[in-house]
Amino acid sequence: MQDILTNLSTYGYIILFLYSLGGGMVAIIGAGLLSFEGNMNLTLSIIIAAIANFIGDMILVYMGRYNKSSVMPYFKSHKRKLALAQILFKKYGDKIIFIKKYVYGLKTLVPLAIGLTKYSLIKFAIINAICSAIWAISFGLVSYYAGGFISQFASYFGDRAYIVPIFLFALLGSIWIYFSWATKRR
Repeated sequence: MQDILTNLSTYGYIILFLYSLGGGMVAIIGAGLLSFEGNMNLTLSIIIAAIANFIGDMILVYMGRYNKSSVMPYFKSHKRKLALAQILFKKYGDKIIFIKKYVYGLKTLVPLAIGLTKYSLIKFAIINAICSAIWAISFGLVSYYAGGFISQFASYFGDRAYIVPIFLFALLGSIWIYFSWATKRR
């Protein structure tokens, strides 16, 4: 176990950066917990996660804006979800840039949808930078301060490891059902 913690404290920042390019919620929570345990630095973890999350969203917007022909074949089966992201953007405006940071599944679609519109890239970059910082700070601090509770929770489930996959399956299944329902033709 000590080897794993040593490797995470050594390579954890690289893993955090790479994972945060595509979302990073689990990585920043993990970094917050490792910071609580004293194996990572919380401030550095928050900064890395915010920067990577910002870069990841900017890449997606640029892909949507300047590589439409290359990107659209990959999203052929997700056209309705992309349309939902554009509808949410029209309905909620700039707030959706913040909301999508916290809703699994919207992280990729909203920046691509924004990239397909004529939305100002400078405005998106400014809002995205602020939202990325808020996202990283909120998840980093919450996971850090919940570290004691989560450690107790993990030790409880250590004896009942079969519950964790059931919980994760139920959570991911409900997210999938929601997006299937939200994008269903009516």
